[in-house]
Amino acid sequence: MANYEVDSEKLKPYLPYKTEFELWNSTCFVSLVGFMFLNTKVMGVKIPFHINFEEVNLRFYVRYNENNIWKRGVVFIKEIVPKPALTFVANALYNENYETLYMLHNWEINSENLFVEYKWKKNKKWNSISVQTGKQLIEIAEGSQEKFITDHYWGYAKINDKKTSEYGVEHPEWQVYKTIDYFIDTNFDDVYGKEFSFLTNKKPESVFLAEGSEIKVKSGRTL
Repeated sequence: MANYEVDSEKLKPYLPYKTEFELWNSTCFVSLVGFMFLNTKVMGVKIPFHINFEEVNLRFYVRYNENNIWKRGVVFIKEIVPKPALTFVANALYNENYETLYMLHNWEINSENLFVEYKWKKNKKWNSISVQTGKQLIEIAEGSQEKFITDHYWGYAKINDKKTSEYGVEHPEWQVYKTIDYFIDTNFDDVYGKEFSFLTNKKPESVFLAEGSEIKVKSGRTL
């Protein structure tokens, strides 16, 4: 997860109805996130050739007040996957912005370090995000930036100016590894549009690797 400080004004066109930006220490973040889906099931069924696959997404953070309770969620600007069927289902059912691109990943483990890399090809150019870490898992501290980034359990998508799609996500609290080094080679203009071109040469506020878990995506509704 590579996390960038941004001006929330740049994200207003993507802000779903009834939600508001959630800030950490008065800072608005977008995150470039790469991960693997493993042992994936849809409605409890494994779909052949769609069980293990990569995803890279660009997202920001919002909250929604329901009955005086804040529900903390994420909004995906774009999600990249290697399977056309995934793109079709996600765009049709969840009103997300998925794109199908050729993707690769590389996981290397030695006696001292982990190396994790995700790559995706757009207009004949490879983009990538990678991180090198130690092998010891660390509990995420309350009030930390890592806690803020990982502790969101709702997804929101803008349908139009008066409708929002909402769905829940269930997973245990994650742990992270200590970052030693990272490398990001992403043409944000090409992949995400000119409004995000400034991120291409911008240094992220933080980069960290989280240990994943079982995740359940619940059925959605319209707000």
